[in-house]
Amino acid sequence: MSTVIKETSKLTTKEKSLILWFNEIGINDIQLVGGKNASLGEMIQQLTPKGVNVPMGFATTAYAYRYFIESAGLEAQLRELFADLDVDNVNNLRERGKKARSLLIHTPFPAELRDAIAQAYQTLCQQYYVDTDVAVRSSATAEDLPDASFAGQQETYLNVTTTAGVLAACHKCFASLFTDRAISYRHIKGFDHFNIALAVGVQKMVRSDLASAGVMFTIETETGFKDAALITAAYGLGENVVQGAVNPDEYYVFKPTLKAGFHSIIDKKLGSKELKMVYDDGSKFTKNVLVTTSEKNKFALTDDEILQLGRWACLIEDYYSQVHGVYTPMDIEWAKDGITNELFVVQARPETVQSQKSQNVLRNYRLRLDGGQGGHRGQGGQGGQGGQGSNLSPLSPPSPLSSQFLIPHPLVTGRAVGSAISQGKARVISEVSKIDQFQPGEVLVTDRTDPDWEPIMKRASAIITNSGGRTCHAAIIARELGVPAIVGCGNATEVIKTGQEVTVSCAEGEEGKVYPGLLPFDVQEVALEDLPRTRTQILMNVGNPQEAFSLSAIPNDGVGLARTEFIIANHIQTHPMALIKYDQIEDQFVKEKIAQITALYDDKPQYFVDKLAQGIGRIAAAFYPKPVIVRMSDFKSNEYANLLGGRQFEPKEENPMLGWRGAARYYDQGYREGFALECQAIKRVREEMGLVNIIPMIPFCRTPDEGRLVLAEMAKNGLKQGENGLQVYVMCELPNNVIMAEEFAEVFDGFSIGSNDLTQLTLGIDRDSALVARLFDERSQGVKRMVKMAIAAAKKHNRKIGICGQAPSDYPEFAQFLVEQGIDSISLNPDSVLKTMLEVAKVEG
Repeated sequence: MSTVIKETSKLTTKEKSLILWFNEIGINDIQLVGGKNASLGEMIQQLTPKGVNVPMGFATTAYAYRYFIESAGLEAQLRELFADLDVDNVNNLRERGKKARSLLIHTPFPAELRDAIAQAYQTLCQQYYVDTDVAVRSSATAEDLPDASFAGQQETYLNVTTTAGVLAACHKCFASLFTDRAISYRHIKGFDHFNIALAVGVQKMVRSDLASAGVMFTIETETGFKDAALITAAYGLGENVVQGAVNPDEYYVFKPTLKAGFHSIIDKKLGSKELKMVYDDGSKFTKNVLVTTSEKNKFALTDDEILQLGRWACLIEDYYSQVHGVYTPMDIEWAKDGITNELFVVQARPETVQSQKSQNVLRNYRLRLDGGQGGHRGQGGQGGQGGQGSNLSPLSPPSPLSSQFLIPHPLVTGRAVGSAISQGKARVISEVSKIDQFQPGEVLVTDRTDPDWEPIMKRASAIITNSGGRTCHAAIIARELGVPAIVGCGNATEVIKTGQEVTVSCAEGEEGKVYPGLLPFDVQEVALEDLPRTRTQILMNVGNPQEAFSLSAIPNDGVGLARTEFIIANHIQTHPMALIKYDQIEDQFVKEKIAQITALYDDKPQYFVDKLAQGIGRIAAAFYPKPVIVRMSDFKSNEYANLLGGRQFEPKEENPMLGWRGAARYYDQGYREGFALECQAIKRVREEMGLVNIIPMIPFCRTPDEGRLVLAEMAKNGLKQGENGLQVYVMCELPNNVIMAEEFAEVFDGFSIGSNDLTQLTLGIDRDSALVARLFDERSQGVKRMVKMAIAAAKKHNRKIGICGQAPSDYPEFAQFLVEQGIDSISLNPDSVLKTMLEVAKVEG
């Protein structure tokens, strides 16, 4: 099909309109007005009545574009120009693109088109005010398809005023159908340059230059987890977030409980937000200014605004899923008006990466900790296959403790995009005019990307940028191309040198790491449809909340052990009593350090509650509605002392392993207030976030009476056993837990066997001592008898009992023994889930 217009007599009135208002168009009009405009019209008609604010505007049509091309006889000239186009030759692409744009921009609009645009703009001014400020956005008729985003391929102009300004911006938008990036992108996606028309949306601006703006995805962008929406926010016009010029705030909301009316913000991260784009009074439409320190150090959105945007995200996703007849996650741009303080949605398009992925295969990348050879350089971000003879089990995340002497310190870190590992020689490019220096397979290192960089992005083995968040241009395009990227590194272009060999790892959680050298790595795939499901529940041990979304994709029945220690040590970093008694801290350096990390909080203990609640909430959300057993803190006194401010509040014990730990702390005057903060966090997750799948578990509880004291302490802090379905489990890790299991069953709702401590205390072995380590064996007859007795007692009293120790992961025969005893569940480290599932299935027959 060419740009020649069908005979006018065969066109409907709508099809031969030069201008259509947003409230006249809908999702079925993509071929008339482009995806962006069609979606805005659909939302105004269908979702504005449900409370979603969308600014009004109008669109020039595909008919208008084709009328312009045909009336000036431009198609033949363009076809001749593109006859020898070579998109892989950057200079050829630049030359052809420049000539095509020049041809269009120097061809005047037909009078009818010019008059139609001018009249529509004047009507908009009558609705608002004289010389209304508008956004003028390109909208191609093939954009926003489920498998092609066309994000940013054509131009956008902000703060456009006056009739002459709108006409000039529309003309430049028409020409932008032939930007270098658009030509290259269409070629990659197999679209005919002459089968696509350019519509232009003219939309009332939201004064976010005086407030904030950002992007939200209704699906977790890296893992494809469907139940969380990611919202990003920065000050000023949203273009900086889209382009990756700033590191925005990030917020996660959990959709299922949000829809049920809960306050389900499960994570908040403060971005640096160093620049904001505002209106310019001079010859330019906009300019960037620095953000004040006080603004940078606070969130750009209130909790109520986050929840409002989250609710809109759910409404938009649910509506488009209904329209398309299939689950349709969405990529949405929003803005807050600084004059009226109202929120608006200014764009919505289908998400084009995670929604297209196969859900039947798990692909796992991991750095090899043995330092052996075998990892191969990734191609196009897909990584290479691991070395021969690798005995790494699938889905095993690298351990930062065991690898700290084998894996070098990263050169830079940032936000991981994707979950792959790739490597190659770095190419540092400071500006887009130098992209012709880039060689296929290199790692692109730059300040940030915009659509002009796309001709080389598809040839990169990985992408690293100084700025940007996980919804910026570099992140979106990297996901679409399947190229691992790390954005927001800060100083990558200074630290990394052109020609330097680097390994780019996005496989270690949300933090991406760039390592020096070509490190060996493995890539493993698991077909999920081939896995058996077992009668014995297979649960997972999870410590790091940042890995929870990806881990939830592994077949499982929930979480048997969520360790609060990881959250406290890595995300909170501060002893709870040092926050409660902040004014009494004696070490001035420690006090200043705590002041820095709690700068957002006047109420210091609230920092502990917020961070712990968000960490637990994220794990609970990832596995919802399956049970998530959360062990209350089980640091030993020497470990608590290593937290900021901890030394002032901890005793020095000769044997901390057998001292003031677990339940004994919770009702003790020296930690009771700290335990209250833990309870407040659990209460918030269950009652405010609506994540009632949380089951708190008490570690190292020496006697049933001590258990009752802990339950009383929990009740004082709003966690009353039995209320709102609250169950409380106990660790079965002391010989006394086994010997008095029937009495413990009268106090607690379930048991989880901690095989490490139970083995240690049954055999009288310090498991940290290398001198007697050879004697430590969970398979010893004494330990197995203890386990057998515990399972029998729990069954007798109709209590759930599982195991969360390492033994069934390490020894298949121990897993077999547990199944034969009738254990309810086995909780495993993620790397052991699949192989143990297969072993259990064999035993069950």
